[in-house]
Amino acid sequence: MKIAITGKGGVGKTFISATLSRLFEKDNYNVVAVDADPDMNLACALGIDEEIIPLSKMDDLIEERTGAKVGEYGSVFKINPMVSDIVEKYGYTVNDANINLIVMGTIEKGGDGCVCPASVLLRRLLRHLILKTDEVVILDMEAGIEHLGRKTTENVDLMIVVVEPSKKSLLTANRIKKLAKDIGVSNLYCIVNKIKNNEEKKQFEKIFNEQVNIPILGYIPYSNEVSKCDLQGAPLNLNSEVGKDIKKIYDKIKKIKNNNTEE
Repeated sequence: MKIAITGKGGVGKTFISATLSRLFEKDNYNVVAVDADPDMNLACALGIDEEIIPLSKMDDLIEERTGAKVGEYGSVFKINPMVSDIVEKYGYTVNDANINLIVMGTIEKGGDGCVCPASVLLRRLLRHLILKTDEVVILDMEAGIEHLGRKTTENVDLMIVVVEPSKKSLLTANRIKKLAKDIGVSNLYCIVNKIKNNEEKKQFEKIFNEQVNIPILGYIPYSNEVSKCDLQGAPLNLNSEVGKDIKKIYDKIKKIKNNNTEE
């Protein structure tokens, strides 16, 4: 199953991506967790302290696979580079678990654009992970809607929009809904994060159903424990109350997976 986690910045995409990766791994799935956000915080959410070099900064790898040096303008390079061994060779195994972390990185030099050798390699790898691999792939996407405009996530099995109780988050969810439909994403669901109480949940649910109306997989309460984990760079305790709430969402995702398999 290939799952893209998207939404407005700051809503908790990375926290949810990390926790879902760990739940799949706990159920004996091989997981590829992909940090496709230029802010690159998925390693921290998985409890990794050391700095991981993103693929976008591996100049030798980019040159080897594309035939062009990074930053060399006007050069001819392969637009279909080999990527099938990158997870095995350059993925980071998380705590000896069945989770391989891939940090994509971003193009940092102004003017390089989306057709430079590094960008071509990253896009090719994402497409390979979505279409050609047997592992569960969790994509922690960049904030906003740009990845939909580039059709990066058009073939995922499931796209999850993470929202919080704010107007800005609802606006982003609506834009994602439209663009996801445009590129043919059929399984679009929502996770509502940072709900403070039942009254706020009722108010949000009413507005959300009127203005966005994406099926909701579940609600995650605002939690001091999650804030503490963020501060310490530690993964969430899966047996905590919040962990149990996400486990319920995970069980629903598995049902979607099984229904798709049967179809």
